[in-house]
Amino acid sequence: MRRGGVTLYVNDQLECMEPCLGMDEELTESLWVRIKGRAGTGDIIAGVCYRPPDQEDRADEALYREIGAASRSQALVLMGDFKHPNICWRDNMAGHKQSRRFLECVDDNFLLQVIEEPMRRGAMLDLVLTNKEGLVGNVKLKASLGCSDHEMAEFKILRAARRAHSKLTTLDFRRADFGFFRYLLGRVPWDKALQGRGAQESWLIFKGNLLQAQERCIPTKKKSGKTTRRPAWMNKELLDKLKHKKEAYRGWKQGQVAWEEYREIV
Repeated sequence: MRRGGVTLYVNDQLECMEPCLGMDEELTESLWVRIKGRAGTGDIIAGVCYRPPDQEDRADEALYREIGAASRSQALVLMGDFKHPNICWRDNMAGHKQSRRFLECVDDNFLLQVIEEPMRRGAMLDLVLTNKEGLVGNVKLKASLGCSDHEMAEFKILRAARRAHSKLTTLDFRRADFGFFRYLLGRVPWDKALQGRGAQESWLIFKGNLLQAQERCIPTKKKSGKTTRRPAWMNKELLDKLKHKKEAYRGWKQGQVAWEEYREIV
């Protein structure tokens, strides 16, 4: 399959088809395929993308719409050269406006970026994104292919990840006793406890008391299913507000919503 500047090869032993993402974005250099899963594993959406360094905002937004539609699938793997070298993936920060918008797209769709080492002259341009923790593994960087100045990335799609039971635990804020939590922190004589202490020592004292109160007042639970890749505080109300924000942003970009109205929503 070929389109623009990207190519996507699929083993002929795999059953695949072009997914219906509900849009026809001619502005993007991307390809998408739905790979039929074996019984009990489900289908996987695989995508490949090339983003030119001088790409306009309009084309960026078209790509983000595609990513948003593909992210609604149970299993997504998206790879490509996104040309955002100034993103710090460790801190989830970026200095450039277009890079911050890309990070916003990644966060809004709960995507994970699994490449940890730069693949082109110290720059992190080539990325592998997935919407399911544990779906992509055994990531290895290899030598360049032919005359390319990019290193190759090899990884495995762990199809059994859908059925795996998550061992991650998270705080269960729905069952937290915040009244008792405030009481425990409020009874600490902070003026006396922090008197004469430096910033680092004061922080460690505060952190110790905070964690003790947290352990007593906020129970934990195992993460499972779709919630495995969502933050613990992300509930239905916040998801609805996030959806409303994205719709307002799309309306503003298309000239259907005034800037003041959009800023009020945000």
